[in-house]
Amino acid sequence: MVRNMTKGSPVKLLLAFALPLLVANVFQQLYSVADAMVLGRGVGVNALAAAGSTGSVHFFVLGFINGLTHGYSILISQRFGAGDESDMRRTVMNAGYLGFMSAAVITALSLIFSRPLMTLMGTPTDIFDDALLYIRIIFIGIFTTVFYNMLSSILRALGDSMSPLIIILISSAVNIGLDILFVMAFKWGVAGAAWATVLAQLLSGLMCLFVLRRMPVLRFKTGEKRMDKSIIFGLLKLGLPVGIMNSITAIGGMILQGIVNSLGSTIVAAYTAGSKIFGLAEQPCNIIGLSLGTYVGQNLGAGRVDRIKVGVRRCILMVLIVDFFIGGAMILFGRQLTAVFVSGVEQAVIEASYPYLLCCGAMMWVLGLLFVYRFSLQSLGDTVVPMLSGALELILRISVVLVLSKVFNLGFLSICIAEVSAWFGAAALLCVTYYIRIHKLPEKLSAKS
Repeated sequence: MVRNMTKGSPVKLLLAFALPLLVANVFQQLYSVADAMVLGRGVGVNALAAAGSTGSVHFFVLGFINGLTHGYSILISQRFGAGDESDMRRTVMNAGYLGFMSAAVITALSLIFSRPLMTLMGTPTDIFDDALLYIRIIFIGIFTTVFYNMLSSILRALGDSMSPLIIILISSAVNIGLDILFVMAFKWGVAGAAWATVLAQLLSGLMCLFVLRRMPVLRFKTGEKRMDKSIIFGLLKLGLPVGIMNSITAIGGMILQGIVNSLGSTIVAAYTAGSKIFGLAEQPCNIIGLSLGTYVGQNLGAGRVDRIKVGVRRCILMVLIVDFFIGGAMILFGRQLTAVFVSGVEQAVIEASYPYLLCCGAMMWVLGLLFVYRFSLQSLGDTVVPMLSGALELILRISVVLVLSKVFNLGFLSICIAEVSAWFGAAALLCVTYYIRIHKLPEKLSAKS
């Protein structure tokens, strides 16, 4: 369902858009959670560690893809908000061309550099072969990842969050079923978990395509399917900085993963379990920010600065309330949540993961503010400062973990503290920049008109 977010109550619009998207993203996270649970309980801790040790490399590539497609959706939402349907359709088609070309390039590069990256990160020898097999299968399926992310970002840009929910519910159930079939029944190990994820992603993309083809607003007319250099340049101007930002953030994660890998398989498994839990916990605020991005983009296209300001203020309040409860749950029930991923005899893994959940839970509110300001700036057309915030996160992660691990010998705890330190620095930069940009926005729009 297409939703115009330039009219009506900002809070009601944001909640109506965000709630289905939140449920959808939680179920999407279950792709990786299902892999972890089936591997950890059905195969063993080493299989869990093998899949988990690829997380940062996977996010390095996936983050770039997500950034590209999100950047493309910013321009689509702005043109939809401006009421120019023909221009919006041309933008959608050119985004599709870029998506296909980028998938081919990213697939080739990912497969070529997968082994060097896993080696560079110091992946433990006892899990290296399984880790490499897992990530290569995921990279073979990059076309399905781009296919799904591109089409789902178009749906979100048009204000449709209900269709992605239905699609993810179906594909998540399929993914979990395939996990059990491939890993438990066929005994394919980590390869089975990887193929289950790829096939579920393909199904998601096909269902998104079915929905988009039925939308009247996307019925293309003569001349609207041509490749347009100016539109492609505009898409790349927004998409590349967001993709680079995500990849910079992922580089910090890869460095942290390399340090984790040097601490042994038990710590790798603990970090993997903690990361899966945190991946679910951060979704509400991530979705609030993502929903705000669509809202800001459409209202910028309509020239409604007043509505943008109100929407941002309401979202700040929402993330603070949500993170109070989610952070508290991570602190109170962290050990019990980790136990879901491992058998009862792996108490060392449970205890090792708790400091990570404790640090992240206590500082979740900072991450919530980071999401609000980052998505707002991106949808205002400023993708450079968010990219720089990603670089700042990288610098802080590396410097803090090196000081705490080398000087104070804090081991795994240094990684936990480095994570939240990076949030603080990036959130501060984004907050200051947002208020400068929003203050100057009315003058900028007047000059354009």
